[in-house]
Amino acid sequence: MFAAALVFDAAIVPAIDASGLLLVATGTILAAVGAFTRTDPREGLPTWFATVFGAFYASMLGFILRLGHQAPALPDGAPLGALGADRGWIVLLVLAVWSFDTGAYVIGKRFGRRTFLTHISPSKTYAGLIGGIVAATVVSGLVLVGLGQPAASALIVGPLVSLAAQAGDLAESMLKRAAGAKDSGTLIPGHGGVLDRVDSFLFAAPVLALYVLAAFR
Repeated sequence: MFAAALVFDAAIVPAIDASGLLLVATGTILAAVGAFTRTDPREGLPTWFATVFGAFYASMLGFILRLGHQAPALPDGAPLGALGADRGWIVLLVLAVWSFDTGAYVIGKRFGRRTFLTHISPSKTYAGLIGGIVAATVVSGLVLVGLGQPAASALIVGPLVSLAAQAGDLAESMLKRAAGAKDSGTLIPGHGGVLDRVDSFLFAAPVLALYVLAAFR
């Protein structure tokens, strides 16, 4: 409920303001009160922390909506002007993350030799990371031109979104390893749970939203 409230807040509040912080504070208090029922404080404290962290972590998906709220107006004649600024920048996020994932998989599978952070995810390779960044940068450049922005901006947007998406994927892998689970759920046969499909967006969305705030405000 806490996570859903934070995402709903992102949908109805047209700017990044303090309302979300109020929800975080309220949820933190309620989770603490719920933890009081644990007779052993050594159980109550991690229960409290895990509840607040889990809700906040999942609610970061709400930054996709906040990205749409913060998107700069599209200039006249932008090729993708029919999408509107909000949907256009969300499309940029989605395509950049997907292209990173695809590029990392294809290049990593074909050329991947040296791995990194194997204690979290044994399949991640430097070649895959570079391939994903290149793919995301090219796709970001095409979409940015469609949004009436200079293609050169992709040299910032592509790597930023790529590295954030990679971090999001690794963070979820760390959570699964800590829990001793292969997937976050079984809702999607062959693909794990919903969290396995959106983990990259949890980190990429706030990073791109921060870029928009820094570049256009």
